[in-house]
Amino acid sequence: MLIPGIASCMPEADGRIEHAGGSAQFWWRSTPTVPDERVGLIGGWQPGADPAGLLQACCTRLHAAGCSLAIGPMDGSTWRSYRLTTWRGTHPRFALEPDTPDDWPAHWLAAGFTVDATYSSALIEPIRLIDQRLPTVEARLAGEGVRLRQLDPGGDYDGELRRIHRVSLAAFAGNHLYTAQSVGEFVAQYQAARQLVRPGLCWLAERGDEPVGFVFTIPDIEQQRRGAPVDTLIVKTLAVLPERRLAGLGKLLTVRAHDGGAALGLTRAIHALMHEGNHSRNLTGDATVIRRYSLYRKHLA
Repeated sequence: MLIPGIASCMPEADGRIEHAGGSAQFWWRSTPTVPDERVGLIGGWQPGADPAGLLQACCTRLHAAGCSLAIGPMDGSTWRSYRLTTWRGTHPRFALEPDTPDDWPAHWLAAGFTVDATYSSALIEPIRLIDQRLPTVEARLAGEGVRLRQLDPGGDYDGELRRIHRVSLAAFAGNHLYTAQSVGEFVAQYQAARQLVRPGLCWLAERGDEPVGFVFTIPDIEQQRRGAPVDTLIVKTLAVLPERRLAGLGKLLTVRAHDGGAALGLTRAIHALMHEGNHSRNLTGDATVIRRYSLYRKHLA
């Protein structure tokens, strides 16, 4: 959902366990809501000599705490690090992408977990998105009083973050395994990314004085670390208030970000970590999936 790996601290765990040289943390308070279940989360997972045994020990502790369903890996919420890489493909790691060893999914399956949800990252090349309907969409939104402007990291950046936090809470409330995030933690996460913001890449949509949508994108600085030219835009977060009259705003924000990347000389874009059932995947057009990820679940008895 948001930017994995930017903030190093996790929400305080309700418990921690060590087993056969490995360790994990787990949460059972303030966890996501699943109908007819009490959810426990397993995160901070570092397997030792007996990965399946470590997971089973976590499940035993969660069951003793009254949980009926274990989900993981998830470090307390979807605002933090979660999921495992399940298909790597050939594309190198991109900026801020979470990465896990290739054998970890097999450990979760061996412990009796099944796939709860799948996610993917997709490459769009060339970066330009063409949609003949956008001028009509833009005119309609302008008639609703919606205007778009660039997010300014050199101005009142904290204030900007507090505004888009309100959008995030409303836009993501219906997402799988959603829990609310405090404004303080949200601001801390995005403050850590401030140095990555470039002109034309992050856009805020407003109706009057109220924010109604935003897109947060960054250049793929991982390419620079590999000694390669930076030619790729990473679309990390897109959020729009769930109102029917804002239809098309997500695509418009995405196109503005892509155009901003093109103006900076970027030629490709990666839409990162999309839930396979999320409508945001429709914004990628003819994209090529470059990575897949999964989250796991197990009923406790």
